[in-house]
Amino acid sequence: MGKIIAIANQKGGVGKTTTAVNLAACLAEEGKKVLMVDLDPQGNTTSGLGARVNDRNSVYDAMMGRTAVKDCIQDTEVKKLKLIGSDIRLAGAEVELVSVDEREFYLKKLLTAEKDSFDFILVDCPPSLSLLTLNAMAAADSVLIPIQCEYYALEGVSSLMNTISRVRKTINPHLDIEGILLTMLDGRTNLGLQVVDQVKKHFKKSVFATMIPRNVRLGEAPSHGEPINVYDPKSSGSVAYHALAKEVMARNRKKK
Repeated sequence: MGKIIAIANQKGGVGKTTTAVNLAACLAEEGKKVLMVDLDPQGNTTSGLGARVNDRNSVYDAMMGRTAVKDCIQDTEVKKLKLIGSDIRLAGAEVELVSVDEREFYLKKLLTAEKDSFDFILVDCPPSLSLLTLNAMAAADSVLIPIQCEYYALEGVSSLMNTISRVRKTINPHLDIEGILLTMLDGRTNLGLQVVDQVKKHFKKSVFATMIPRNVRLGEAPSHGEPINVYDPKSSGSVAYHALAKEVMARNRKKK
């Protein structure tokens, strides 16, 4: 049975979608069967994998019961990596679901049917603590939290941790922390290194050993619709995300 990992941080610009796209692609390149679910109405994960959706095959159509989830799964150019894409219509799901019973469990009902078909299902959450993010946490086994190596790194993370705590008490008692990922690290600056120390002191063993550096090629890859391991496999960004994929795999072998 596969593992569902939500990638979440309500603070924007922390490398959440970059991590979703490139971790998924690197896990697939390591031989794992991976499903990437774009739960952000901006659809950046979808475009970052060179894909598009129509009015029949997005995660919105599946959540609204208009299309079977299996018919929303697309191939990508990365072997073993599949995608359920998103577009701006998903923003309407918040309004449509707000008065519905068990509205937090719509995504879980969809993904439970697919868990046996994949080793990992990654869910890219919107940059907010919204109903969509709650759906991801209700469906997930764990949450991976990217934190940018900058002055306000921990700002908002306490809110996310409080949300995770409430989710455990109410809708998903088994939700775990997959890990804290430090992103956009500039090792030449004292500030970046100070943030690393601060986060490690605060979160201890939850912090991944792998840290994602600032890398121009990581910023360029989405405009070409390719993950970094396809766009520039020898770049420092690609090396880092491959290391992260191996670390995620190793952590999950230990837990079994």
